[in-house]
Formats: sequence, C-alpha cells, structure tokens
Amino acid sequence: MIVVIPGPLHSYTQGRSRTECEAASLAGLLDVLDARYPGMRFRMVDEQERIRPHIRIYADGVPVTSLAARLDAPREVLIVAALSGG
Repeated sequence: MIVVIPGPLHSYTQGRSRTECEAASLAGLLDVLDARYPGMRFRMVDEQERIRPHIRIYADGVPVTSLAARLDAPREVLIVAALSGG
C-alpha cells in the first residue's frame, strides 16, 4: 500500500511525502513506519496507545480510528495532521 505522509512529519521521513508499506493492522503499519523513520509513531500515538487528537488516518478514504483496526489490502493510507496556532 502507499502511505501518504503529511508535511508536519516530513522531518522524520527525510522529506518524503509517500512511502510503500505492508501491514495487517494500523498498529503494524505504524510499527513499520517507526522502524523505517524512528520517532514517527510517537508523533501519531500517545502514551495511552491512542491516536493523537490532531491526527486522522484514512484507508482508501475510510476513517481508521483504532490501532487494532485491520487494514484489508487498502491501496492508499492517508495520514492527516491538523494544524493549529493563532
């Protein structure tokens, strides 16, 4: 599957906005990404193992809200990071 990475996380991916990964679950996907790009998972998942409030993840356009969610062969996983400030 293709994983689309938001701009705020490009510092972890050496500027890459896309990468290819294979995983059976969202937790597995985030583990693969973190092994490839250390520190990235912590920016998306908090200490209680919940997706951070400013992160949204979609598999082929369908929201994925749980780390336990199965990824049944999506073509694309989109990670969206909300921006805030004033």
